[in-house]
Amino acid sequence: MTSAAVLGSPIAHSLSPVLHRAAYAALGLDWHYDAIECREDDLPELLARQWAGLSLTMPLKRAVLPLLDEASELARAVGGANTVVYDGGRRLGFNTDVYGMVAALAEAGVRAPGSAVVLGGGATACSALAALRDLGLLKTAVVVRDPARATEAVSAARRLGVGVTVRTFTDPFPDADLVISTLPAGAADHHAETIARAAGAIFDVVYAPWPTAVAEAVNACGGTIVGGFAMLLHQAVRQVSLMTGRDDVPVDAMRAAGLAELGRRSGGQRASQAG
Repeated sequence: MTSAAVLGSPIAHSLSPVLHRAAYAALGLDWHYDAIECREDDLPELLARQWAGLSLTMPLKRAVLPLLDEASELARAVGGANTVVYDGGRRLGFNTDVYGMVAALAEAGVRAPGSAVVLGGGATACSALAALRDLGLLKTAVVVRDPARATEAVSAARRLGVGVTVRTFTDPFPDADLVISTLPAGAADHHAETIARAAGAIFDVVYAPWPTAVAEAVNACGGTIVGGFAMLLHQAVRQVSLMTGRDDVPVDAMRAAGLAELGRRSGGQRASQAG
């Protein structure tokens, strides 16, 4: 049986197995996909096994880059690969988070924001900067608690050719057509009303619990809200395509399976933004 998996830590909550297995079933593929607890020290040994492909989440997206035979230009620029495809014994790295973000925003009708703010400065914020570049924005603001937390995002912006202004949450919050929150669940709650007054749309990468306090506040002000599930779904669609070589990936079957699983879990499990 052909095997694939998602690696990360913690990983038990991941929706990726549900999404990938739904795709394989709809495509008639005899593939197996599992979630495997993996820290950075464990990664070389797991990469050495025989896989069709791997999905990577925290804390492995950056750590995998020096272990690859080749990484896409986007993965190098963003500073992280969340997908590994095995091709003739070679390990090829890709970033599908950017695709997932752009697709999620397009699905909600957000295609050409004139201005944007990114909350957070980590790996997901780097992907957000690349997604905004794909939407035509070459300058944005990054808001963090401490300017030192923006170092990773500033470096990625330089590689992407995007200009960034670093602000803190104690600075006046800038008005923006779109705010992308890459913060963990609950981290932006205290600023929900401030963000809602400034944002035309909010894309919060958290997918459970949903809606977040920020999304509820923006919605109450008449703004557009986009949740993390749409991003997770579409980045997984791209992963399935890369791993299987198929273009007919069953988005609707994957969406239905993911939403059913979220419904089953609701009320009992802790929130997460990891894939």
